[in-house]
Amino acid sequence: KAIQKGNMEVARIHAENAIRQKNQAINFLRMSARVDAVAARVQTAVTMGKVTKSMAGVVKSMDATLKSMNLEKISALMDKFEHQFETLDVQTQQMEDTMSNTTTLTMPQVRI
Repeated sequence: KAIQKGNMEVARIHAENAIRQKNQAINFLRMSARVDAVAARVQTAVTMGKVTKSMAGVVKSMDATLKSMNLEKISALMDKFEHQFETLDVQTQQMEDTMSNTTTLTMPQVRI
């Protein structure tokens, strides 16, 4: 409208404002992607901490069971260990998928 009215100064101000707002939106999107990446890394660390703690408990139980040599306890413990290991596999795969998605978001466009 300002250009049609011949008011170039007002048109220039509107253009500068539009460019600034577009750049600001892009910067917010970049920041959002970086925050998501950090959140994914924190979640991975928390998950791995839980898995490590769980595995430590299984090993402790395994030691106690092996000392008693009770076959029923050993069998139950091995079942629990296998379940924990399956859970670890699922969580590891989820972590790898998340990290892969996060890396894709944070890579420069030239590298993609």
